[in-house]
Amino acid sequence: MSAQIRKLIVSVEETRREMGREVSPPTRRALAIAVITNPYAGRYSESLDELIAIGDELGGLLGERCVQALGIAPEAAESYGKAAIVGEAGELEHAAAILHPKLGAPLRKAVHKGAALVPSAKKSGGPGTPIDVPLGHKDAAFVRSHFDAIEARVADAPRAGEILVAVAVTDSGRPFPRIGGLQKHEIKGEDGLR
Repeated sequence: MSAQIRKLIVSVEETRREMGREVSPPTRRALAIAVITNPYAGRYSESLDELIAIGDELGGLLGERCVQALGIAPEAAESYGKAAIVGEAGELEHAAAILHPKLGAPLRKAVHKGAALVPSAKKSGGPGTPIDVPLGHKDAAFVRSHFDAIEARVADAPRAGEILVAVAVTDSGRPFPRIGGLQKHEIKGEDGLR
Protein backbone atom coordinates (compact mmCIF):
# COMPACT_ATOMS: atom_id res chain seq x y z
CA MET A 1 0.00 0.00 0.00
CA SER A 2 1.19 3.48 -0.84
CA ALA A 3 0.91 6.24 1.76
CA GLN A 4 -2.00 8.62 1.29
CA ILE A 5 -0.18 11.89 1.97
CA ARG A 6 -2.30 14.95 2.75
CA LYS A 7 0.65 17.26 3.39
CA LEU A 8 4.37 17.21 2.81
CA ILE A 9 6.41 19.88 4.58
CA VAL A 10 10.16 20.44 4.29
CA SER A 11 12.15 23.07 6.18
CA VAL A 12 15.77 23.93 6.96
CA GLU A 13 16.94 25.59 10.16
CA GLU A 14 20.31 27.36 9.93
CA THR A 15 22.11 28.63 13.01
CA ARG A 16 24.49 31.51 12.17
CA ARG A 17 25.13 32.98 15.63
CA GLU A 18 25.26 31.46 19.10
CA MET A 19 26.02 33.39 22.29
CA GLY A 20 26.99 36.42 20.20
CA ARG A 21 29.57 34.42 18.21
CA GLU A 22 29.47 33.68 14.49
CA VAL A 23 28.93 30.01 13.65
CA SER A 24 31.07 29.33 10.60
CA PRO A 25 30.03 27.41 8.72
CA PRO A 26 26.44 27.65 10.01
CA THR A 27 24.94 24.47 11.46
CA ARG A 28 21.94 23.24 9.47
CA ARG A 29 19.12 20.85 10.30
CA ALA A 30 16.49 19.75 7.78
CA LEU A 31 13.07 18.45 8.73
CA ALA A 32 10.69 16.63 6.39
CA ILE A 33 7.15 15.84 7.55
CA ALA A 34 4.44 13.75 5.92
CA VAL A 35 0.86 13.86 7.20
CA ILE A 36 -0.74 10.60 6.15
CA THR A 37 -4.03 8.74 6.43
CA ASN A 38 -3.93 6.02 9.08
CA PRO A 39 -5.35 2.89 7.41
CA TYR A 40 -6.07 1.37 10.84
CA ALA A 41 -7.78 4.39 12.40
CA GLY A 42 -10.79 3.46 14.51
CA ARG A 43 -10.17 -0.29 14.49
CA TYR A 44 -7.89 -2.87 16.04
CA SER A 45 -5.86 -5.06 13.71
CA GLU A 46 -3.46 -7.82 14.68
CA SER A 47 -1.44 -7.18 11.51
CA LEU A 48 0.05 -3.73 10.90
CA ASP A 49 1.65 -4.65 7.58
CA GLU A 50 0.19 -1.65 5.73
CA LEU A 51 1.90 0.77 8.12
CA ILE A 52 5.17 -1.18 7.98
CA ALA A 53 5.12 -0.82 4.17
CA ILE A 54 4.33 2.90 4.52
CA GLY A 55 7.36 3.27 6.83
CA ASP A 56 9.54 1.74 4.12
CA GLU A 57 8.18 4.24 1.59
CA LEU A 58 8.46 7.29 3.87
CA GLY A 59 12.01 6.54 5.07
CA GLY A 60 13.36 7.10 1.57
CA LEU A 61 11.03 9.93 0.60
CA LEU A 62 11.57 12.02 3.75
CA GLY A 63 15.29 11.26 4.01
CA GLU A 64 15.86 12.25 0.38
CA ARG A 65 13.83 15.44 0.84
CA CYS A 66 16.02 16.40 3.83
CA VAL A 67 19.25 15.80 1.91
CA GLN A 68 17.91 17.80 -1.05
CA ALA A 69 16.83 20.66 1.22
CA LEU A 70 20.32 20.84 2.73
CA GLY A 71 21.82 20.83 -0.77
CA ILE A 72 24.43 18.24 0.19
CA ALA A 73 25.65 14.91 -1.12
CA PRO A 74 24.15 12.01 0.89
CA GLU A 75 27.53 11.13 2.42
CA ALA A 76 27.80 14.70 3.84
CA ALA A 77 24.81 14.08 6.13
CA GLU A 78 25.95 13.74 9.75
CA SER A 79 22.92 13.16 11.99
CA TYR A 80 19.44 11.75 11.66
CA GLY A 81 16.30 11.05 13.63
CA LYS A 82 12.64 10.07 13.24
CA ALA A 83 9.36 10.63 15.04
CA ALA A 84 5.61 10.16 14.66
CA ILE A 85 2.40 11.47 16.22
CA VAL A 86 -0.73 9.33 15.96
CA GLY A 87 -4.15 11.00 15.87
CA GLU A 88 -6.77 10.06 18.47
CA ALA A 89 -8.42 7.34 16.33
CA GLY A 90 -5.13 5.45 16.23
CA GLU A 91 -2.84 3.82 18.76
CA LEU A 92 0.80 4.24 19.69
CA GLU A 93 1.63 0.91 18.05
CA HIS A 94 0.67 2.46 14.70
CA ALA A 95 3.57 4.91 15.08
CA ALA A 96 5.88 2.04 16.04
CA ALA A 97 4.84 0.12 12.92
CA ILE A 98 5.84 3.04 10.70
CA LEU A 99 9.07 3.94 12.50
CA HIS A 100 10.74 0.68 13.46
CA PRO A 101 10.59 -2.33 11.16
CA LYS A 102 11.42 -0.72 7.79
CA LEU A 103 11.79 3.08 7.83
CA GLY A 104 15.48 2.91 8.80
CA ALA A 105 16.95 1.09 5.77
CA PRO A 106 15.75 3.58 3.11
CA LEU A 107 16.66 6.50 5.39
CA ARG A 108 20.19 5.08 5.73
CA LYS A 109 20.40 4.79 1.94
CA ALA A 110 19.28 8.43 1.60
CA VAL A 111 22.11 9.59 3.89
CA HIS A 112 24.74 7.04 2.73
CA LYS A 113 25.61 4.43 5.33
CA GLY A 114 24.08 5.10 8.75
CA ALA A 115 25.68 2.47 10.98
CA ALA A 116 24.03 3.82 14.16
CA LEU A 117 20.45 3.23 15.27
CA VAL A 118 18.12 6.03 14.19
CA PRO A 119 16.92 7.84 17.35
CA SER A 120 13.14 7.95 17.56
CA ALA A 121 10.16 9.34 19.44
CA LYS A 122 6.43 8.70 19.23
CA LYS A 123 3.25 9.93 20.89
CA SER A 124 -0.47 10.39 20.47
CA GLY A 125 -1.95 13.84 19.96
CA GLY A 126 -4.22 16.11 17.99
CA PRO A 127 -3.74 19.00 15.58
CA GLY A 128 -0.82 21.24 16.51
CA THR A 129 0.78 18.75 18.90
CA PRO A 130 4.57 19.18 18.86
CA ILE A 131 7.14 16.40 19.01
CA ASP A 132 10.89 16.64 19.41
CA VAL A 133 12.67 14.56 16.78
CA PRO A 134 15.81 13.25 18.52
CA LEU A 135 19.07 13.44 16.61
CA GLY A 136 22.26 11.41 16.81
CA HIS A 137 25.28 10.91 14.57
CA LYS A 138 24.37 8.53 11.75
CA ASP A 139 27.51 6.39 12.04
CA ALA A 140 28.51 6.55 15.73
CA ALA A 141 26.02 6.89 18.58
CA PHE A 142 28.72 7.99 21.06
CA VAL A 143 29.47 11.30 19.31
CA ARG A 144 28.13 13.74 21.93
CA SER A 145 28.48 16.80 19.69
CA HIS A 146 25.53 15.46 17.66
CA PHE A 147 23.10 14.73 20.53
CA ASP A 148 20.29 17.13 19.66
CA ALA A 149 16.62 17.43 18.71
CA ILE A 150 14.43 19.50 16.44
CA GLU A 151 10.76 20.25 17.02
CA ALA A 152 8.18 19.10 14.48
CA ARG A 153 4.68 20.59 14.51
CA VAL A 154 1.89 21.05 11.96
CA ALA A 155 -0.99 23.36 12.89
CA ASP A 156 -3.74 21.13 11.49
CA ALA A 157 -2.22 17.69 12.02
CA PRO A 158 -2.58 14.99 12.96
CA ARG A 159 -6.33 14.83 12.63
CA ALA A 160 -8.06 11.88 14.32
CA GLY A 161 -7.50 9.48 11.42
CA GLU A 162 -3.99 10.62 10.54
CA ILE A 163 -0.36 10.09 11.49
CA LEU A 164 2.32 12.78 11.32
CA VAL A 165 5.68 11.26 10.38
CA ALA A 166 8.88 13.32 10.65
CA VAL A 167 12.48 12.69 9.63
CA ALA A 168 15.36 15.05 10.42
CA VAL A 169 18.85 15.13 8.88
CA THR A 170 21.74 17.49 9.68
CA ASP A 171 24.98 18.47 8.00
CA SER A 172 26.69 19.15 11.35
CA GLY A 173 26.44 18.84 15.10
CA ARG A 174 25.56 21.55 17.63
CA PRO A 175 27.32 24.92 17.39
CA PHE A 176 30.52 25.05 19.48
CA PRO A 177 30.36 21.55 21.03
CA ARG A 178 32.69 21.24 24.01
CA ILE A 179 31.52 18.48 26.35
CA GLY A 180 34.15 15.92 25.30
CA GLY A 181 33.62 12.36 24.19
CA LEU A 182 34.22 10.77 20.82
CA GLN A 183 34.97 13.36 18.13
CA LYS A 184 33.57 13.00 14.62
CA HIS A 185 37.07 12.74 13.11
CA GLU A 186 37.62 9.66 15.35
CA ILE A 187 34.59 7.72 14.05
CA LYS A 188 35.24 4.21 12.76
CA GLY A 189 31.57 3.64 11.82
CA GLU A 190 31.75 -0.13 12.16
CA ASP A 191 29.54 -1.00 15.13
CA GLY A 192 27.21 2.03 15.13
CA LEU A 193 28.62 3.12 18.48
CA ARG A 194 32.14 4.44 17.79
